[in-house]
Parts: sequence; structure tokens; C-alpha cells
Amino acid sequence: MTSAADESNNEVADLVGKLVAPEETDGAERRRLLGRLSGALVRSARKARVRGTGRGRWLADVFMNIAPRLPVRDYETLREHHYGLTGEQLADDLVRTAAKATTAVGAVGGALAAAEFAAPPLLLSAPAQIVAETLVVAAIEVKLLAELHEVYGVHVPGTGTQRATAFALAWSKQRGVNPLAPGSATLALGTAAKTALRNRLMRTLGRHLTTLGPFLTGAVAGGALNRAATKKLAEAVRADLRRQRSLPPGRPADALPPSRSEADPRG
Repeated sequence: MTSAADESNNEVADLVGKLVAPEETDGAERRRLLGRLSGALVRSARKARVRGTGRGRWLADVFMNIAPRLPVRDYETLREHHYGLTGEQLADDLVRTAAKATTAVGAVGGALAAAEFAAPPLLLSAPAQIVAETLVVAAIEVKLLAELHEVYGVHVPGTGTQRATAFALAWSKQRGVNPLAPGSATLALGTAAKTALRNRLMRTLGRHLTTLGPFLTGAVAGGALNRAATKKLAEAVRADLRRQRSLPPGRPADALPPSRSEADPRG
């Protein structure tokens, strides 16, 4: 039987999935979904009796419920969605799309927070909006990280949950996954990994808290900070994946090795 907490967490995962889906979402729909997500997070925190230092652990647990459900596309689907691009050009386009998405989320989240800042009686609701923005941005970036592995042909073994855990942990360390590392196929989120993930989420949350300001300053700051952070992550991950595939940065797109979906007929 599904508990009330499970139902609340499932609602959160569903809303984040809609916000990171490949389809374009207009500003009004994005604001509506972020508003619903904020409400769902408040309910989830209440049911989990979250308070004090437990907020970081709760945030990490919520995110790890989201990660296995992210709509990560395989290589052929990525090529189809990005007009036949391959290699570095496809990776460039993925990064541009993800940066555009996190910029949009930051602008909406910053604007919502700014509106609350301008209305002091409602200020207490602002943290839920910032938490919502944090989870969506983290989800977009983990999805980007996973899809860059597809583009560069670096296959991460394991079940869907194990792969999601590996990508989430890689995001927390701002690097690619090394599938040759011991235990990569059976990775579990141990204490150290949970701490790294919690710390990364809390740093991202702290960055978003800086968007609390009057009028449109929050929207501008939120968008700019998210865009810069997403691009920085992508640069680090791509450099890692190039090293794994022995590809110097200057090689042309068609010099990239085949992806898992091309090299392995089993997919």
C-alpha cells in the first residue's frame, strides 16, 4: 500500500519530469508547473517531518527518487531530436538546450522569489520555490550529463536505478562516470556518496537563494547564474569523456567513436 509520503514524492517526480522533458514549455506553463512543484514539496516536507539539519538529507532523498525517472534519451533518439547532428556538434547542441532550460527555470524561479520578496507577508513561501528551482536545475543537469555519455559512446553499466545513481553522483562531483572503476555496475549510494550529493544540492540551493531580491533582479540573476553553472558542468564532463575516449578537443565531430547504441546491437 502506497504511503502518503510516497504519493507526495511521486507527485514531485512527475512534475520534475514534465519540467525537464525535451518538449518546449512556454513561460506560463513553466510557472504553473513550478508553482505546483513548490506546493508538492511543502507537502512532502511536512509528511517527512523535515526540520533543521534534516532538510539536506530530505532534499537528497527526494532527488534520488526523481533521478531514475528522468527521460534520458539514447544516441539515435538524440540525433533524431537534434536534426541529425553527431559528435561534438550534437554535444554542443545538447549543452545549448540545457543551458537555455536552466536559464529559463532560473528566470522564472528568480521572478517568483522576487515577487515574494516584494510582498513580505508571503516571504515564508519563497524557500519552497527555491527548492523547486534547485531540484529542476539539478534534474536538467543530470539528464544532460547522462546524454553526453551517450554522445561520447561511454556506456555506464547497470540497471536503470544504478545508472541514475552513477549519474547523480557524477553530477555531485562535476565529472563524468568512469565505467571501468570498480563497482560502477553495482554502485550503491553509500554514506560518502549521499554526503557529496547533499552538499552539491545545498550549494545549488544556496546559489538560488542569492536570487531573493526586489523586482526583476532575481529573475536576471537566477537565469545568469544557472546558465553559467550548466556550461561549467558541461565543459568539465565533456573533458572527462574525451579523455576516456582518447579524443583531443580539436577533433572533428565525425571522429567521435560510435555510441553504445551503434556499437552494441543489443542497445
